[in-house]
Amino acid sequence: MVSRIGAVGLLALVAPLGALPDAGAQEAVTSLADGRAGKIHFASQTPAGYFALARRESNPKVVVFGTLRLPPPSAGRVPAMVIAHGSAGVDQRESWWAETLTKLGMATFVVDSFNPRGVRQTSTDQSQLSTAANVADALAALRLLGTHPRIDPQRVGVIGFSKGGQVALYSALEPFRRAVIDDDARFAAHVALYPYCSDWYIAARVTGAPMLLLLGGRDDYTPAEACRGYAEWFKSAGADAAVMVYPNAYHDFDDTSRPRFDRTLVTGKHCDGLVDLDQFTAKIRSTGQDVTESAGRYFRECLTRGATVGGDAEARRRAPEDVAAFLRRVFGL
Repeated sequence: MVSRIGAVGLLALVAPLGALPDAGAQEAVTSLADGRAGKIHFASQTPAGYFALARRESNPKVVVFGTLRLPPPSAGRVPAMVIAHGSAGVDQRESWWAETLTKLGMATFVVDSFNPRGVRQTSTDQSQLSTAANVADALAALRLLGTHPRIDPQRVGVIGFSKGGQVALYSALEPFRRAVIDDDARFAAHVALYPYCSDWYIAARVTGAPMLLLLGGRDDYTPAEACRGYAEWFKSAGADAAVMVYPNAYHDFDDTSRPRFDRTLVTGKHCDGLVDLDQFTAKIRSTGQDVTESAGRYFRECLTRGATVGGDAEARRRAPEDVAAFLRRVFGL
């Protein structure tokens, strides 16, 4: 969820990541021209934050993997969605969404950013892995999917949940995209479910691709109000950003479990940062106070613990319908 760019990115400090398990154990695929599906290993990097990501040559290299599903054969190439998991890692939610989207006639690629790096979950300690690493994986996946003979490289989108929702938002920022991709390849659609929005990453340029944010009205982990404001900023920057709020839903509203309060979860709901990716600065959004030099301390001290997570039957029913309507419009399904 919280990427803590101030702690490890703005100060250009590389956090001790430890060994990267199996970083070279599997050969990375550089092309899907053979039309394969299933589990696919591909090369990525492990930056400690955005500003480390921008210096890509110095970042630890890693081989991550994802699971590619293809719809039944059809005439012409099909759109695809990269699926970015949340702080709990890949679980049944990602599989459920992959199945749901494949039924719409799309390919899906569930990317696992945790297991290849030896991370189990970051819900209780977000400093284990910067969200910039998840963004790097998603953009590397975008580049790889463009080589598949059944996938339309102009119609590849990204959908993510919580921490993965940040991936869906941040990948629309040009500095993030350019830090990984050298050509004009970009996601054609961005779908973020209950993303973390208390700290805003901004830039002079966005990709302009359509965006959809699905939020829980009762979310006390990643509150909806901050995301409404962030969506308005994206609109002001030139993105077609739509927001839908499910009034009675909490965080993880697409889960099947009952809502419960978890005291171990780290939340930045009281944070209020504004990180400028072009200027390498950080401010407190509400006051304009520059905290660039003390960003690490600020982003640590605004964190708290405890939030409610769990499913909501109405939101779980509506979310796939709303995503399908959005993707039909964007991709012309």
